[in-house]
Amino acid sequence: ESDKDRRWVETRAQPKPDSQSSPLTGTAPAQVDAGDPLALFDYDRKVKDSQASTAEPIGQEITLDGPDGSLGVPAPIQGTIIQFSVEVGDEIRIGQELLIMEAMKMEHVIKSEISGRVVKLNVLDGDVIVEGHPLLYVQEVEGLGAQEQIDDSIDLDFVRPDLQEVYDRHAYTLDENRPDAVAKRTGRGYRMPRENIAQLVDEGTFKEYGPLVVARQHDRLTDEELRKNTPADGLVSGIGSVNGKYFSPDRSRAMVLSYDYTVLAGTQGGRNHYKQDRMFELAERFKIPLVFFTEGGGGRPGDDYTGPRVAFDTHTFTQFSQLSGWVPLVGVTNGRCFAGNTALLACCDVIIATEGSTIAMGGPAMVESGGLGVYTPEELGPMSFQVPNGVVDILVKDEVEAVEVAKKYLSYFQGPIDEWEVNDQRKLRHIVPENRMRLYNMREIIETIADVGSVLEIREKFGVGVITSFIRIEGKPMGVIANNPHHIAGAIDSDGADKGARFIQLCDAFDIPILSLMDCPGMMVGPDVESTALVRHCVRMFNAGANLTTPMFLNVVRKAYGLGVQAMCGASSFQGFFTVAWPTAEFAGMAIEGAVKLGYRKELEAIEDAEERLAEYQRRVDDAYNNAKAVNASAGYGIDDVIDPADTRSWIVMGLNSIPATPVRTEKKYPYIDTW
Repeated sequence: ESDKDRRWVETRAQPKPDSQSSPLTGTAPAQVDAGDPLALFDYDRKVKDSQASTAEPIGQEITLDGPDGSLGVPAPIQGTIIQFSVEVGDEIRIGQELLIMEAMKMEHVIKSEISGRVVKLNVLDGDVIVEGHPLLYVQEVEGLGAQEQIDDSIDLDFVRPDLQEVYDRHAYTLDENRPDAVAKRTGRGYRMPRENIAQLVDEGTFKEYGPLVVARQHDRLTDEELRKNTPADGLVSGIGSVNGKYFSPDRSRAMVLSYDYTVLAGTQGGRNHYKQDRMFELAERFKIPLVFFTEGGGGRPGDDYTGPRVAFDTHTFTQFSQLSGWVPLVGVTNGRCFAGNTALLACCDVIIATEGSTIAMGGPAMVESGGLGVYTPEELGPMSFQVPNGVVDILVKDEVEAVEVAKKYLSYFQGPIDEWEVNDQRKLRHIVPENRMRLYNMREIIETIADVGSVLEIREKFGVGVITSFIRIEGKPMGVIANNPHHIAGAIDSDGADKGARFIQLCDAFDIPILSLMDCPGMMVGPDVESTALVRHCVRMFNAGANLTTPMFLNVVRKAYGLGVQAMCGASSFQGFFTVAWPTAEFAGMAIEGAVKLGYRKELEAIEDAEERLAEYQRRVDDAYNNAKAVNASAGYGIDDVIDPADTRSWIVMGLNSIPATPVRTEKKYPYIDTW
């Protein structure tokens, strides 16, 4: 249909020929042939050429009065007539379809609001009309009533073709339609990403973002090949509920991302970076905790690019790092994790890895291309050294356990739970031997104080002189730092200080109170430990503890000596909300034997008889130990009480119940959580 075949029906004003009509005057706008790409510009030129004439249009009021007392049916919108459904002489009823109009590429069905007989059609197919113009005239006829209601009920289970197309497109992403990928994955003893996500989130709550995205490799693959071989561009991402049976919806919401190793080895393509940018931005805006399964091979070299480019203009890593300290970041890996995937994993607050994992900043190809030798992937970052060196926080057997640990870890940041069970606290009276030289198990103390089954230890095999764990007390989450007497008697070394300081910072960033269980003979000393930069490392715990805003509860189990114990309590016994000691506790500025030797050197040198000198030395040592006993040392104050160990938990409960509610945070407490 060409422009010359159309009419422009104007009712409110009649503009001068060749001048542009305006909707503001009630007239239809000028119409051009939409099929001609230059028609708009030709019209613009004609209008400008004819603007010498500026005569004002003469207005004309709309009327709906028709011939022989009939009534006009007004156009409810401005648009084009594309089809009539009635003819002159037809009897029509209220609700009956009269015609169809098109406006802004949408078709509008115009129905009658009166019953009667059509006496005149006032417009033709193709006419462009304004709102209010009479479309046709109807002579009202009494007794016709409304149009009979036709039973047009539909089968609500019927799937229309357009919806079926959507289902079919999503089907490419489902495991049941990827048998080869699933077989290869399960053949290695691993699970598919969607299996892990299904275990992590509460049933029916996960909504996936970007499942229909494919890899940006259109130069080498057809659309069908991309859908089949690169579903979701190798990154499953979405939002769901985790631990919903314990927490309200606002506390259980969580974002989940998982690289898919069955898609291009879990590499980082342009579009899965694009998806991550979207998800990370949502996590930041709406403060959503994030769980990230990071198995994959790093950057992907095979995507389509046009023209030259630099290789590090990806915003993904910046966005993810900016989430640190704002929302909990839980990293989980299995199998091979290299390069960019590793970088994202390492930015997480916690790294949970399976025994079959290998984690490295560079994969075999990168190592070989650097002239550094040839290695298998499993030789580059095995758990045999990535666990004891502190890279991995929690080592688990397999993906099933990894998911369960991730859920447990996240729960401490989701808040208190209502149901809990307490151990018999009387057991605490007997864990530490009366013989001050005899070892005991600090972890047994932690397990006994905590709610049953609530302990999750972090970095167990690294910095082993300091124990860091999450626990619950009457359902409320807490962090624990404790000395481990089985490693250098609980003294602080560089690794232990790093471990303790980072854990303190992590707890403080998310307002989790901290319990410090102290049995520390001081800082570790000697040239070997000094060579590890102990001077700098050990005071990290001073700075972390002294600047806490979350409450710290202090309990001296046995030794409280010198700078070492100060590192365990924020540098002062009164930094905590309370400081209590068990009967087995003892206090000194340094090792008591050394203090006697240094403090009474002149007196001992004045005794010429060796046996007498030794006896005097031992007497002074015994006196010093007696004075160091908690029940005696507390006479000078410095701690709040010496307590029955069985009362430790009740002190903690008092502390938790006495601190004010945590304010809703609108900004970070820390710029980021130290990755080390």
